Amino acid sequence: MKAKKATRIDIGISDADRAKIAQGLSRLLADSYTLYLMTHNFHWNVTGPMFNTLHLMFMGQYTEQWNALDIIAERIRALGHPAPGTYKEFVKLASIKEPEGVPKATEMIKLLVAAQEATARTARELFPLVDKANDQPTADVLTQRLDVHEKTAWMLRSLLEA
Repeated sequence: MKAKKATRIDIGISDADRAKIAQGLSRLLADSYTLYLMTHNFHWNVTGPMFNTLHLMFMGQYTEQWNALDIIAERIRALGHPAPGTYKEFVKLASIKEPEGVPKATEMIKLLVAAQEATARTARELFPLVDKANDQPTADVLTQRLDVHEKTAWMLRSLLEA
């Protein structure tokens, strides 16, 4: 049986640039999924005097993160590449390492600040390539993600101030 030939994509971005951008977005998706999972885990397991505040804050953060996963994955697909979708792939691609056990609330906040900042760095690293390829839709996704990650990191850092 003959394999079906894929329809050529001609959106004004070269095949090579689309592949590089999709690879970068795959790293962003992996960081975003790892951050989502970490935040949801902390939402379930936070304890202590800041329980209610953190429980609700983490829920807002993981819900926003969950919705962003689809946007990133669908941009990868629009560029003509498969989006990674397994834990095995995410572990390989992510710059964020998950903590073991259940950290104390203050440590959760510190870990989430670091993970938010790491995800922002991953998004920011893509801009030179995206700008060179004249890929405004990806630039828009990256700008939106940077805004969320930098603002969330700032809000989390504010909880650590005396």
